[in-house]
Order: sequence, then C-alpha cells, then structure tokens
Amino acid sequence: MNVREFTDGDAKAVAALIAADEEHFFRRPSRLQASDILLYRKYHKEAWVWEDDGLMVAAATYGLHGDIATVRGTVSAKDCGIGTDLLVRGEAFALENGSVKIHAGAPEPDAAARALLEGRGYHEVRRFYEMAVELEEEPVVPELPDRLVLDELHDGEQRAFYDALNDAFQDHWEWHPMPFDEWIEMRRDQHHDEHGPVWFVVRDGDELAAVTRNDANVAGGGYVGAIGVRPPWRGRGLAKVLLQRTFLEFWRRGSRRVSLDVDAQNPTGATHLYERVGMRVEKCGVAFEKLNE
Repeated sequence: MNVREFTDGDAKAVAALIAADEEHFFRRPSRLQASDILLYRKYHKEAWVWEDDGLMVAAATYGLHGDIATVRGTVSAKDCGIGTDLLVRGEAFALENGSVKIHAGAPEPDAAARALLEGRGYHEVRRFYEMAVELEEEPVVPELPDRLVLDELHDGEQRAFYDALNDAFQDHWEWHPMPFDEWIEMRRDQHHDEHGPVWFVVRDGDELAAVTRNDANVAGGGYVGAIGVRPPWRGRGLAKVLLQRTFLEFWRRGSRRVSLDVDAQNPTGATHLYERVGMRVEKCGVAFEKLNE
C-alpha cells in the first residue's frame, strides 16, 4: 500500500472514488467533478491518498475548524484496515495541532463507517443535508420591505460582508469564524466573475442586513455556499429574497440545478425555508465527535 500526499493531478481519481461511494449509498448518479475536489482541498490543511498497485483505494482530508480537527475520508477497499489507518492519521493530526476534539464525517447509510467510528470512541453529534432544486421556470424575486435594498456585493465591502455573515451565524452549532485575513485570502475576487455577480446582499441604509455567498460551478450547477440574515432583520423574508435572486442568477447563466448544504438542526429553521422554495434533500451526512485525549 502506497500512502502519499494528495496532488492536484489526483483530483479526477479522487472525484471518481467519492462519486462511486455516493452512488452506492444514495442510489443516484453523482455530479462530483475534479474541480470540486480542488475547491474542497483549499479549505483543508492536509490531504492524503492510498494506492494499491497504482489504483487509488482511499482518500482523506484533515482540517482545522477553530479548536476542532476535522477528518473526512472515503475508502473503496473495505475491511482491509485502511479506514482505521485513515482515522489514526487524523487523530495524530489533531494531537499535533492541539485540537480539543475531532469531528469525522460519513454518509448516513454507511453502517461500516459508523461501526468503525463508534468502535474508536466517536459518537454521533449532528446530521447535515445536501439539498437541491431543479429550476423549471425563471425564478421571481419577491419584493423587499420598505427601505431595504437588494444588491450585489461591491468591491471594498468584503469586511462588512464577513462581519454580517459571522453575525448571522454566531448562534449556529460549532461556529468558529476564520480570521479575516485568512478568509479574504481564500475568498478574494470570488464575489464576481466574468459573467457577473454571484454574492448578493440586502442593504438597510449603510448596513448589510443579510448576505449570501455563492459559487457558480459546484457539483455540476450553482451552489449556495452560505446564506445568513442578521438577528435584528429576521422574520421578514430576506433569506427567501436572497435565495430567489441567487436562483435567478444561475437561471440566467443556464444552470438549472442549485444545491446547498445545511445543518439538519439549524436553529433558524432553514431547512423549512429551502423546502418552501422547492429544494429537496438528496443525501444526508453524519458528523461524529471524539474528545482528543
């Protein structure tokens, strides 16, 4: 078995590996692409692959989220110890980085992954949904209440956007804001591409009341990376307006599918909003936790 660090040239093989896993567990074609793997890799500190006689059989990413180490992996060769090796490496990574606890993810139907994780002292703490909609007609953006203005994010407003997003997510489970300097380096110039804006805001005078950060091409369609309404402006339909503006933008670009990921226990009831605008759960993932002792 050859275990080595991930390189950009591995993206296509890793995408195929994960896609096969998704298709097995969720009984539908996967839309994962090599470009998605390269985007996902940017947000993790380490990435590794396992090869058996030149064939890729497993891949994993290890990252940091505040004081939590994150582990996510896929193994095609079951019952051969690779899953255990993957976790052992993740636990060593957590120890090296002084993490208080470890979060590992697995598809909800993967009974073997659950057994492995629970056998090593992990327990389920959360579930997350991937939700998506197939747009069948041009979206209609609702009107906003008086004084509020729907707009795109402008150059020079990234700090205000960052602050508004963190304010909106402050009461979410395990929210650990990334330092602004790191965030802006990762997100620089993403709010606008050659086809136009992809990040949208609701303005109340000089303040950003609600924001959404989107990506134009993830998993074969548009992707809502984050959407948040700051507490003083909740209950006024702002998230729905931002979603429909996002749908309209992707419709104009020819993207009919729009997806997002959401905490199944989101305290603002986001899953119900997404269902009301036509989104449906396509898959469920489980987060497991272990204290780093």
